[in-house]
Amino acid sequence: MRAKMAYYHLVAFLVALSCFLGVLNASAGDVDPQYRTCVDQCKKSGCIGDACFASCNSSSGGISITGQWSMKEPLYLRWKQWDCQSDCRYHCMVEREKEREVLGARPVKYHGKWPFRRIFGIQEPVSVVFSFFNLAMHFHGWLSFLILLYYKLPLRSQSRKTYYEYTGLWHIYGFLAMNSWFWSAVFHSRDVDLTEKLDYSSAVALLGYTLILAILRTFNVRAEAARVMVSAPLIAFVTTHILYLNFYKLDYGLNMKVCVSMGVVQLLLWAVWAGLTHHPSRWKLWVVVVGGGLAMLLEIYDFPPYKGFVDAHALWHATTIPLTNLWWSFIKDDAKFRTMNLVKKVR
Repeated sequence: MRAKMAYYHLVAFLVALSCFLGVLNASAGDVDPQYRTCVDQCKKSGCIGDACFASCNSSSGGISITGQWSMKEPLYLRWKQWDCQSDCRYHCMVEREKEREVLGARPVKYHGKWPFRRIFGIQEPVSVVFSFFNLAMHFHGWLSFLILLYYKLPLRSQSRKTYYEYTGLWHIYGFLAMNSWFWSAVFHSRDVDLTEKLDYSSAVALLGYTLILAILRTFNVRAEAARVMVSAPLIAFVTTHILYLNFYKLDYGLNMKVCVSMGVVQLLLWAVWAGLTHHPSRWKLWVVVVGGGLAMLLEIYDFPPYKGFVDAHALWHATTIPLTNLWWSFIKDDAKFRTMNLVKKVR
């Protein structure tokens, strides 16, 4: 009898512990009783006050709610696949934040996210706009780099290849950067499991590759065998981390540590190299290094979005736009510098 009672006490303890841990993992907004009640009622009725949502296909009194309002989502909103739960959570969050603002309370997170306001169904419109600006800056930088190498600088007479030893590496960088910012725009437009993983994976791949590129350029590694020896372990590490995030656990804390570590290491490499080299455009490198380091603080220091639109992450997106332009300017200057030196040696 005592053993049976002890078993029941153990089960009760484990259930209580699991509930307690669930509360610890939840955001402050999730556990707000008024918010939870609002979401539950919305999912049952499909409405919050006078506002009803076409994504909720429930019924009231045997009559289809969708039929009550005769409202269909516009085509530009349908692709985002807002379901009943997403709409209810969003609109309840907006209503609850209005109430908190009247009481003078600060915004809180809901399901791990700050309370952003949608525009045309886009979750984080400011971050989306800045992501596309970054993508455009990388495309412009890569295209001007391509034109410079193949149409303005001299080519090797026999092979018609460029003199610049890092041409292929910077081309790969350009494609990875544009890919990363594209998925950043998609993810901030609609945060679902797939877009989140694509955004995180592409960002990790870009950071890992730029670390490899920083090592190869700052140490002037030109032999193919040496490049492979440097790149192989880092590629293995980055690949393992991406697989871990996608197929085992999307650990935000671990991913932040990995990304910040890779970012800091490459910034230090470029900073030391800029201090030792006599490169004519080293001042541009200094601006990018210092600016990139300061911008990284925005990724670490988190604050709620101003007016529901601009948070620390959005500001980080904004700061990278001018830095990207200057970065590609340095890359082009480096191509000119190395090409002119090699041409002089050949002659």
